[in-house]
Parts: sequence; structure tokens; C-alpha cells
Amino acid sequence: MIMVDESAIHDWFNAGAIFPQPMMTRKATLFAILALSLGAATSATAQRQRATDQDAAMAATRQGTVRSLRQIEGQIVPRMQQRGANYIGAEFDSGSNRYRLKFMRESSVIWVDVDGKSGSVIAQAGN
Repeated sequence: MIMVDESAIHDWFNAGAIFPQPMMTRKATLFAILALSLGAATSATAQRQRATDQDAAMAATRQGTVRSLRQIEGQIVPRMQQRGANYIGAEFDSGSNRYRLKFMRESSVIWVDVDGKSGSVIAQAGN
């Protein structure tokens, strides 16, 4: 008969022997909770900023100081589609009265900055 030390066998099947420290300490748990909370707060702030910029775009369009997004899209989107880019969407920057139109061509993202007043392309980034 072979004698086997049972404690040695149990060590092989005991996760505590393989991972002596707990997977997540209290500090790590608190850090994860804090990071998630900050992420949610940042997301909420970004949503409020977008809403503010959308309101500013609407007000500026009503006042006639900038063109509507539809007018800008009508000018820019067909040209970019001819170049093989798919339209993703747009943002308005109320500080500079610029629209940023976003396009995708294959795996590249293209940003086109347009002056809201004149409708002319100011800058383009991406291929």
C-alpha cells in the first residue's frame, strides 16, 4: 500500500496555494469603484456639453450667424461620398462656430472642419 500525504494533495486543489493573495484587495475594489464613478461623471459632463453645443448651434442658426447643419451636410457629404467615405455624424463647437463632420473610409477616420458662417472647409485630418 502506498501512503500519500493528504495535505500535499489538497494543496494542489486549493486555490489559496496557487493564489495566496486575494484576487482583488479592498484598495483595488475602492479604486475600481472610484474609476467607474469618475467615468460616469465624465460621461454626464460630456453629454451636457453636447446638449449645450446643440442649443448654441440651434440659436446661432435661428439668428443667422451660422448655417444649419443640413446646409453644411448638403455641401460636404456628397463630395466626401464621391471619394469613398461614409458619413458618421457631426459636432458643433459653439466657441469657434465650427462644425466637425466625421467620415469613415475603410479603416480610416476623416474629420472635416467647416466654418459655420461661410460653409467653407477650414481643415481636414485623416485620409
